[in-house]
Amino acid sequence: MEVRNRENAEPFTTLDGSTIRVLLDAQLGGAGEQSLAEATLAPGQSTQRHFHARSEEIYVVLAGRGEMELEGERHVVGPGDAVLIPPGSRHRIEAAGESELRFLCCCAPAYSDEDTFLE
Repeated sequence: MEVRNRENAEPFTTLDGSTIRVLLDAQLGGAGEQSLAEATLAPGQSTQRHFHARSEEIYVVLAGRGEMELEGERHVVGPGDAVLIPPGSRHRIEAAGESELRFLCCCAPAYSDEDTFLE
């Protein structure tokens, strides 16, 4: 059984500009088909619009408020909201308000830089 705590996950900045902590993936925890990470954006910060050719993503907002854009459609999101991002869908998320936006990112197949295409 693999149990990882977010406090032990080293944060780093991804290609899209968010700061993430990988919780489980193939290298950390042995997940073969998916990855799970916690992402954070400072107030006013947004990810760069991008897409993943193969990976389907799910974002689950844990804290803060944001504006999610998916293929040009915008929606305000907050704690408890989940967003499905199909493969090939152009998307970005922005932290709105005065607090950090924190959300989980689940990717299947697992996230990879090679499958991330910036606009």
